[in-house]
Amino acid sequence: MASILVVEDETAIADIIRFNLEEAGYTVRVAADGEQALREVEAARPDLLVLDLMLPLVDGYAVCKAVRARSGIPILMLTAKDSEEDKVRGLEMGADDYVTKPFSPRELVARVRAILRRRRAPAEPLPDEPLRVGELEIHMARREVLRDGRPVPLTAREYELLEYLALRPGRLFQRDELLRDVWGYEYPGDLRTVDVTVRRLREKIEPDPSRPRYLLTRRGAGYMLQVPDQAPGPAPAERLSERP
Repeated sequence: MASILVVEDETAIADIIRFNLEEAGYTVRVAADGEQALREVEAARPDLLVLDLMLPLVDGYAVCKAVRARSGIPILMLTAKDSEEDKVRGLEMGADDYVTKPFSPRELVARVRAILRRRRAPAEPLPDEPLRVGELEIHMARREVLRDGRPVPLTAREYELLEYLALRPGRLFQRDELLRDVWGYEYPGDLRTVDVTVRRLREKIEPDPSRPRYLLTRRGAGYMLQVPDQAPGPAPAERLSERP
């Protein structure tokens, strides 16, 4: 079963999280501050990080940034900061999901399961041949993306969103559909999460993110991945846009 590092300085909350995750079958370690968290990530190599933002010594944002600079480990942020600005900042730093306090332990476990389920190897062997979208190559067997032959550093969630859309080119998806199918939400999620992830993904795969060729928005409707030279579907009274 997967191992999880919980980074939380409030003992009572850390105990609740540990108990519920262990009841769900996970192996759990706890770090009480940011410095300890970074040491544990390096030493224990957990499969997922549940990360509070308001921590002693090194705050959660700095921990997220340091971890993301050298690892694709999924990060679930857990914090009392519930403003949209705080959520966007966390997601832009590379977090995969965001849960605010007070939280339902059942929902937290469901979010953890959803993240890890998307990370598991599929039962069927994956093709050796990459998916090709213009200058992009998506190697599903090793979860790697190349642009012009060079690796593109994506977070786990960015990769999963790109792969999902690339397997269904030209199809329009609403944000709640993507939350269900890519994030695996069993509970309603913040639609802004999708917008931020799309923006971050564009910055990495598009030659000019302000004028995207691949990852397109249909205002008021959703997102789609277009293969170059493939005309987008009809959009009467709507236009394809480059921004969420």
